[in-house]
Amino acid sequence: MATPLGARGTARPATTHPHPATGGRRQVLTGARVVLPTGIVAGGRVTIDGTKITAESPPGTPRGTATVIDVTGHWLVPGFVDLHNHGGGGASFSGTAEEVQKAIHTHRLHGTTTLVASTVTDDMDFLVRQAGLLSELAEQGDLAGIHFEGPFISPCRKGAHSEELLRHPDPAEVRKLIDGARGQARMVTLATELPGGLDSVRLLAEHGVIAAVGHTDATYEQTVQAIEAGATVATHLFNAMPPLGHRTPGPIAALLEDERVTVELINDGTHLHPAALELAFRHAGPGRVAFITDAMDAAGIGDGRYLLGPLEVEVSEGVARLVEGGSIAGSTLTQDRAFQRAVTIDRLPVEDVVAALSANPARLLGIDDRVGSLEPGKDADLVLLDENFDLKGVMRKGVWVVDPRLA
Repeated sequence: MATPLGARGTARPATTHPHPATGGRRQVLTGARVVLPTGIVAGGRVTIDGTKITAESPPGTPRGTATVIDVTGHWLVPGFVDLHNHGGGGASFSGTAEEVQKAIHTHRLHGTTTLVASTVTDDMDFLVRQAGLLSELAEQGDLAGIHFEGPFISPCRKGAHSEELLRHPDPAEVRKLIDGARGQARMVTLATELPGGLDSVRLLAEHGVIAAVGHTDATYEQTVQAIEAGATVATHLFNAMPPLGHRTPGPIAALLEDERVTVELINDGTHLHPAALELAFRHAGPGRVAFITDAMDAAGIGDGRYLLGPLEVEVSEGVARLVEGGSIAGSTLTQDRAFQRAVTIDRLPVEDVVAALSANPARLLGIDDRVGSLEPGKDADLVLLDENFDLKGVMRKGVWVVDPRLA
């Protein structure tokens, strides 16, 4: 279980609590630059009825039947969807139900309205039990499912995972995790070159669970085999895998070149050089990139000592590293910061960033009929950003988590 050790920092202000006066009512947001699947609409209008986005209010709607909020000068984008997140707010998804809820809420305050909970390598019995706890929260709609990162990864590329707990991806053990998740397993990260790796990929594909190539020492050829077997995601591309080489291209080239693969990127300025980020976007294209946080407990809190599974982590100036060995240990990133960095530093088009943070991960999870874009009939999940792309408002299912009128 990951717990804070003398963490420092403060929470966001009390003005970020839901606003009961508008939950369940018709709300009309006007004047923003609205990012739609078809492009950006200046001076746009988004209507919310209860928990859903609806079409425009019909002509002649009586005054007073809707709350009209003028958000002129702001950007209105879909709520963020995070595929890969280990915790935040001083709490971990390997913790108790109360701690899990704390981590979920922390990331909602930063615009992540849909979140997949990621576990870290641990004892198999613990992972199965934790899958049961997380599945309950997924069943009630607080999580979008479970991602198992480890223990089926390479000791050569273990990162911040406990080596003594790693194991080969035996399909029977992979099946234990799927069964423990009670239909809520969404993704498993595997070093597919290990014994049982390809059979485990096939098993996951048969059960509708995403097989992700990551923490791997695979060759180019082995990675191609994994993709042919059904792997469709690159876990935090570039990190915890062999670098791209001109004679031994390794997994990066195979994952970038295949149209069936979505590549995860951690855009925190630490995990990736801007040139690597640009390479991924140029080669994979904006439709195959998913920004993730890979966040650990310190996200939304601050520097200090933490535990990630059984391993001690030091967070200094926002960068998390193992105390022993100095390996990067997840991130302290939140998706609003990833958005801001992408458009202000990386100079990516806003539409491409929205796709990477919302539409693409929603489509990958198979929930793009409900979330991932601002369209009638979908959940009223949205993020309001000012002209500098600082977060000013977050709505989830029609209720303000961060209310711009109270800020």
